[in-house]
Amino acid sequence: MRNLKTQERTAIEAVARRYSATWEKGSDPPDAYITVAGKRVAVDMTTLKQRGTGQDNAAKPRLRFDKVATRLIERLQASLGETVPEGMTVLLAVTAPIRLPSKTAATLEDKIQTLLRQGSRGRDERDTIHGNRIRIRLLRDESERAPKVIGFVHNSDSDPVLLFNMTGELLELIKVEAGRRALRLVGDRWLVVISARGISCLEAYRYIYSQLRMASDFKKIFMVFGDGRVGMLTG
Repeated sequence: MRNLKTQERTAIEAVARRYSATWEKGSDPPDAYITVAGKRVAVDMTTLKQRGTGQDNAAKPRLRFDKVATRLIERLQASLGETVPEGMTVLLAVTAPIRLPSKTAATLEDKIQTLLRQGSRGRDERDTIHGNRIRIRLLRDESERAPKVIGFVHNSDSDPVLLFNMTGELLELIKVEAGRRALRLVGDRWLVVISARGISCLEAYRYIYSQLRMASDFKKIFMVFGDGRVGMLTG
């Protein structure tokens, strides 16, 4: 049985309050147990490593999910899926509204193909295409489960660096949880993810998680944010 850090104790208490439940320290694994309506559930906890120096205190990241935005990202994922090499993920952010979706998609495909041939990585590629600001980042040596392309269409007041950094945080989480999988016990399990960011980032985290298609042994995954609030990532 390990002692919980103050941040972990605060997080498990917040989740327990959500269900008017009691909790106790676990045997590592799991990190803790929560008893809900007489049922004892094992709980693992992990803390996201906050990445980068983007404008993390900027306005809430506002993503767009209209048909034009969705079709643009789906087209790029389909067209680049066979081109992006294994072990690499392309992160793409485009400001909305997208008035020339076909031309924008074709230009983005060409630009990303060029970056892949050059092996560009490190500094983000930035440009303006048909009136839309774009940012591209190539990630290497990420989880083998990560998709080849993760795209964001967002309002102009949202910071794409923040979205990219949040994606990196969840990719790191996949690596950590894959390493812990062999230690897991049988039965219902919950995961509590601790983030220093605010709950305004929950919608973006949910979208990123859905794009990662992370295989999970957890029945529920919660996020506990730096402002003390709890959100459900999945479950």
